[in-house]
Amino acid sequence: MEELDLNRPAKVYFMGIGGVSMSELALHLKARGFTVTGSDGVRSSVTEMLESKGITVYSPQQAGNITDHEKPDFIVYTAAIHPDNPEMKAAEELDIPLYTRAGLLGQVMKAYGMPVAVAGTHGKTTTTSMLSEMALMAGLDPTLFIGGVLPSVGGGYRDGKAELLIAEACEYTNSFLEFHPGVGVILNIDADHLDFFKDIEDIRRSFRKFAERIPDDGVLIINNSLDRLQEFLEGITCRVVTFGVDDGEGFISGGAKGPDPGDESKARVADYRAVDITYDEAARASYTLLSPGHPAMKVTLGVPGAHNVSNSLAAVAAFDLTGADREKAAEALKAFTGAQRRLEYKGERDGIKVIDDYAHHPTEIRASLETAMKYEKNELWVIFQPHTYSRTKALLEDFADALSIADHVVLPDIYAAREARDPEVSSELLSERIREKGGDAVYKGGLSEASRYVRDKAIPGDIVITMGAGDVWKCIEEVLAGSAKRE
Repeated sequence: MEELDLNRPAKVYFMGIGGVSMSELALHLKARGFTVTGSDGVRSSVTEMLESKGITVYSPQQAGNITDHEKPDFIVYTAAIHPDNPEMKAAEELDIPLYTRAGLLGQVMKAYGMPVAVAGTHGKTTTTSMLSEMALMAGLDPTLFIGGVLPSVGGGYRDGKAELLIAEACEYTNSFLEFHPGVGVILNIDADHLDFFKDIEDIRRSFRKFAERIPDDGVLIINNSLDRLQEFLEGITCRVVTFGVDDGEGFISGGAKGPDPGDESKARVADYRAVDITYDEAARASYTLLSPGHPAMKVTLGVPGAHNVSNSLAAVAAFDLTGADREKAAEALKAFTGAQRRLEYKGERDGIKVIDDYAHHPTEIRASLETAMKYEKNELWVIFQPHTYSRTKALLEDFADALSIADHVVLPDIYAAREARDPEVSSELLSERIREKGGDAVYKGGLSEASRYVRDKAIPGDIVITMGAGDVWKCIEEVLAGSAKRE
C-alpha cells in the first residue's frame, strides 16, 4: 500500500462515510486540513452530523459523485462496497488510489508515538473504552477510535494532540493486519466470523499475525488463559505482558501449560492479576490488583460482570505503559459505567426494567446473562436477535447453551446483515434447541411480535434484555410502552 503523508493535506473521498469507523476517520482527516467528501447509501444522523462539520455527503452512491466533481487524490472504502459499485468502477477507471478503512487507520497510527490497538473476539469496545477513560482521567489527551459510543466524549472518536492513540482492532476480514500498533492487546480468541475464517485455527493464525506486527521495542498484552499460550507466543520478539484472574492458588484457570508440570489445565502466573474478587448487588466487582513493580491496588468497577474484571486488567496493563499515575486508572474504572449497548440500562415501566446489550456470540451472551442473573429481580427475559446465518448455523448448540441461562428467551428472525438467507438454520430451530436443553424459548418472527409478547407476559420485578448486533434495539420503545400483568 502506498504510504500516506498526513502532513500534506489532500482531497479524500469516503465511500460509505456513514459507518461508525468511516465517519471517525473522515473527521480525523478533516481536522488535519484535508478536503473531505463522501457518500452513503442512506441518509442518517451520522451523515447529518458530518454535513454539520462541513463535509459534503452524497446519496445515493453513483458514478457522477466521482466523475462530475474535482477528482480526489485518494478514496477510502469499506468492506461493504462491492466491486460492481458504480463509484468503485469510476474510481478504477480514473486510476484513483484506493485505501481500505483499515488501511487508512493503519497509516494514521504511524503518525503517533504510542499507538495502542485493542483486539480480541469479545470485549474490544469495553476495554478500549476503559483505557480511553483512564487516559482522559490522567490528562493524557489521547486520540480515540472506538467501535461504539463512549458517553464522556459523545461518540467513538476524539481528536487528541498528544502521542497516544487508542484504537479498537477488529479481526473480521483480517482488517487489523493493516494496523501498525506499538502496543497490541489480545483479550481472547474464540470461533467467530466463520463466514470469513475457516475455523478456530485460522482465527488463531490471524491473531498471531497481528501479534507479529508489533515491533521489537513494542509490547504485546495478552490473556494468560489463552489456549496453548506458549505455543502462540513462540518466536514473538516484542515484550509480552500477561493478565488473568487468579484462582486463589497463584494460577490462572483454563490456560496453557505453565511452569508447574503437574497440572496442564493451569497457566503460569500472570503479570497482572485480580485476587480477592467480590461483587455488589448489581454484580459490579471489587478486587485487589497485583502487578510487578507496583504496590497492590484496590479496584472497584462501575460496570458489572466477571468478564469485565479481565477487561479491566488488560486496560490497566496498557495504561501503565504511559507512565501516568495509576491511581487515575482506579478512579476511571470506578467512574466508567459502560459504553453504549453494553448491558445499558434503558428505562423502566410498570416495574419492569429494560436493558440493551450488544452480545451476539455465545461467549458474550453467557457473560452478559451470568451477570444479569445476579441482578436483584423476579425473572429475566431476553429478546435475542441472532446475527447472520453463518454464525447462527456454526454455533447453534453454543447459542442454545448460553441462552438457556435466562428464564425466558424470545427469538425474532435472524438478522441477515451481509448474507443471503440460509434455509438450513432459523430462529425457530434455535428456539427448539433451547427447549431441548431445558430452557424456555419461543419464536415470534418480527421484532414487533417479539416486543408485544414480552410486554404482555412480563410482570413487575422482571428484567428484559434486548440482545444482539442487529436492530433488536428497536424493541426497547415498544416494551417500555406498557405491560399487561399476568396472574
